[in-house]
Amino acid sequence: MQWLWVVVALAAAAAVWGIGVERHLYVIRRATVKLLPKGSPSITVLHIGDIHMAPWQKRKQRFIKKLGELRPDLVINTGDNLGHGEAIAPVLSALGPLMQNAGVFVNGSNDYFAPVLRNPLGYLAKPSERSEGPALDTARLVSSFRAAGWLNLNNREGQITINGVKFGFIGVDDAHDGLDDLQTLPAQANRVADAQVVIGVSHAPYMRVLEAMSKAGAAMVFAGHTHGGQVCLPLIGALTTNCDLPNKNAKGLSGWNFGGKDMLLNVVAGLGHSIYAPVRFFCRPEVRLITLEARD
Repeated sequence: MQWLWVVVALAAAAAVWGIGVERHLYVIRRATVKLLPKGSPSITVLHIGDIHMAPWQKRKQRFIKKLGELRPDLVINTGDNLGHGEAIAPVLSALGPLMQNAGVFVNGSNDYFAPVLRNPLGYLAKPSERSEGPALDTARLVSSFRAAGWLNLNNREGQITINGVKFGFIGVDDAHDGLDDLQTLPAQANRVADAQVVIGVSHAPYMRVLEAMSKAGAAMVFAGHTHGGQVCLPLIGALTTNCDLPNKNAKGLSGWNFGGKDMLLNVVAGLGHSIYAPVRFFCRPEVRLITLEARD
């Protein structure tokens, strides 16, 4: 029976670490991608998502506010900012310094509906069901982002010129709840056809979205939703992505090829979690700072 006590002790230690420590160990992950036209200056992109803010999460709010000191050239917010019915004001306050920069955003399901209690083990069997919680004041969140000058890419496109490089953005609303209108992507692509670089933005990196964005001309797609697996195992990694993206691609950069065309995907593991599943294990909460450089 001694082995049983060892297992119980290890499980307890893992729970204490994941619940009490690691979920607060916010980190900035950095990477460099050669994506820009030859001769272009470098451009920094801060990718933030899956904040899942609750009003009492002061440590998270302070971390996000300090991100303004990075002075990124562009902020890409891939949604699920909210994690509580009273979270809009704390989110907008925390993001305030970053909203002084150029930015684009899409919504996640948690920007529309408050979280509800679910069986966390259910995620290992299949992606979670559509949101069922109380409706949130999404219009207030969206209008505040737009008032700051951020582009709304929920089944929409837009353009921003940064350091002389003309970017075209194509986007979809939350694919996890079936709000993605992939039929709009060809028209979006046509409206940004004069861009030097086309970037796709989606909350959830479902394969149908990645393929459609590749066909629409996206050289790189930014997404979140997966939480990097949230609870990972040593040597194994993520056990789920809560969508049909392979587990090995649950976070970070990966390369894809659809119809002979190469495309990059950047998935951020996010800063939060549902208030009903307050844990991170072998998967620190993160934002990603991507430096875009000129191609050789």
